[in-house]
Amino acid sequence: MALIQMNYYSEAIKCVVPVNVILPEIPKRDPGVGAPEVESYKTLYLFHGLEGDHTVWLRRSNIERYAAKYNLAVVMPEVGRSWYTDTCYGIKYFTFVTEELPKVCRSYFKGMSAKREDNLVAGLSMGGYGALKAALRCPDKFFGCVALSGSLDITRKGRGQAMLPEWRAIFDHNLQSTLDLEGTDHDLYALTRKRKAEGVEFPKLYLWCGTEDALIGVNRQYRDLLEELGIEYIYKESEGNHSWHWWDLHIQDGLKCLLEE
Repeated sequence: MALIQMNYYSEAIKCVVPVNVILPEIPKRDPGVGAPEVESYKTLYLFHGLEGDHTVWLRRSNIERYAAKYNLAVVMPEVGRSWYTDTCYGIKYFTFVTEELPKVCRSYFKGMSAKREDNLVAGLSMGGYGALKAALRCPDKFFGCVALSGSLDITRKGRGQAMLPEWRAIFDHNLQSTLDLEGTDHDLYALTRKRKAEGVEFPKLYLWCGTEDALIGVNRQYRDLLEELGIEYIYKESEGNHSWHWWDLHIQDGLKCLLEE
């Protein structure tokens, strides 16, 4: 495996952005007549939480070792406290992680496959929200999604009015309450119902949350929604709180469930 620390000018973010990329080794072989020059590999887009950055998965987990097991590329972008959203002040973080960044990475790293079945997205807390939003809004791009301790309900039962000033800057200048986000494409509950009604093929979903985590309630409620709609999913809860000991453990299980089963 190789670690690439990449900085490039992002049209979506309007500045130079840092991205960490783990690349697998590609076996050397004689491609033969008519065979592709570069063997392709799967890619995991891995999102940080509200208080993290593009380095945190490398510093706090063994993600490089887990990726090596599956010969998996891992792309870890920096998005600040953006909630992986095209903000109302014009900085397009959602476009960055779902459209621009994959194209940029594939232009530099020729082995990255663009096929849906070769791309998955994962994240923790705010990144769990972002991963699920990416998977649901772009179901043609990702075959699977892992959400760990996901902050999955930003409307009715999310962080509440304390987040309102920050969320006005991100989602809508005119927000009077977090309830105003209900029913929009920022609302994962509404987005899930919308995709089900459209009959699209859902990505494989893996959700985990610890029973001592303050977000256990919203994870159970989202699980119940998936059950109500008849959407296939893997949901697990166990002892654990909102910390890296548990995320490092359960990213392994999430990858196993999506890549081996």
